[in-house]
Amino acid sequence: MATGDKAYYDFVSIFLYLALVIVGWVAIYSATPTLEYSSLMDLSELYGKQLIFILASLFIAVILLAVEPKFYERFAGVIYLVSILSLLGLFIFGKEVNGAKSWYAIGSFTLQPSEFAKMATSLAVAKYLSQLEVNLKNLRDLLIVGGIILLPAIIIVPQPDPGSALVYGAFFFALYREGLSLWYLSLIVVALGIFLMALLLPIAVVCVVILAAVVLMFTLSRKRRHKKRLPKPRPVLYVIVAMITMGFALSINPIFENVLEERHRNRINIVLGKVEDDAGIGYNIAQSKVAIGNGGWTGKGWLQGTQTQGGFVPEQETDFIFSAIGEEWGFMGTSIVLLLFLGLIVRVLVMAERQRNQFARIYGYCVAGIFFLHVFVNIGMVIGLLPTVGIPLPFMSYGGSGLLGFTALLFIFIKLDAHRMSYEH
Repeated sequence: MATGDKAYYDFVSIFLYLALVIVGWVAIYSATPTLEYSSLMDLSELYGKQLIFILASLFIAVILLAVEPKFYERFAGVIYLVSILSLLGLFIFGKEVNGAKSWYAIGSFTLQPSEFAKMATSLAVAKYLSQLEVNLKNLRDLLIVGGIILLPAIIIVPQPDPGSALVYGAFFFALYREGLSLWYLSLIVVALGIFLMALLLPIAVVCVVILAAVVLMFTLSRKRRHKKRLPKPRPVLYVIVAMITMGFALSINPIFENVLEERHRNRINIVLGKVEDDAGIGYNIAQSKVAIGNGGWTGKGWLQGTQTQGGFVPEQETDFIFSAIGEEWGFMGTSIVLLLFLGLIVRVLVMAERQRNQFARIYGYCVAGIFFLHVFVNIGMVIGLLPTVGIPLPFMSYGGSGLLGFTALLFIFIKLDAHRMSYEH
């Protein structure tokens, strides 16, 4: 691309970004437990620190928009490698916070490399899939791109930070757009269903699998009698698949009890209704649901929420920031926030589809997938439909690493889109 080529920045996505950041800061100001509000730049308060993070993010955004778009494609592999090394370095140099060794301490601030690993992995996936000879119907290519996605997730899990690792499922959106069969998603959905059923009724899973295998064999045999062209049923194959499925189902409970930490097991059990502990591990979700319920249609008003101002929701300024919006701004306020997120995700998808360059299109789908999964899981967690897994709400939850990481993720794509008319392979 020539240096003089004109850039056409997408101001709709920039406006939605700024709107979400501002709404998030206002909610953090309200959710910060303090007896007396001081200067907005008071670094002893969370809203003061967040304002610094916002200014730093805007500065980073400007820098990212100034970089040549080809840079991101050419150095995607290097950026990914640096990201992997930064994740591995946590096991030696990381600082433990809330039981997880996921941060580097830099003076009074901390940096969480997993927030930037999502951007680096997006670049690496886009780089690999945009090569001419790559085809996701080829098992070798599928395994390689799967390895690129799973490697950072595998490193993140033992920190332990399973919530951040869960986000890597968002890359399915980009893989599906590039030709991955929907059969894989069906397999994931079935596996998730077996997982949940095995936790609730393990014996029922075995009975269902046996019944499904028998019914399938009978149905195919009957159809073959009427249509000779159908392949001959293979009972041995059905038996093998049934045994693998039952083995998977019966292994879930031992893995659940012996691999996951007690706090993670309890959070899942609360959502499944197997445990009720509103005063213990389920306190966050219980208080969050009360806060949202208090908001009604129009909310109690800014700085007027009893749950929010009373500090009843732990860590409300981070993962549970949506409950502060729900209490003080009500159904109308939360609906506006959801529409802002929906608008941004749809806008990113529209931008991705208009790309001439495959690398930019794939990266755009990675961005949209990550935003969608974060919003879906975070809000599902806050309203009690999903277990608490520590996934922040993009642009709104308190934290410098998260805000900087999401900003970089989005503005790299805005830069790629700005030069879509001249940016080619």
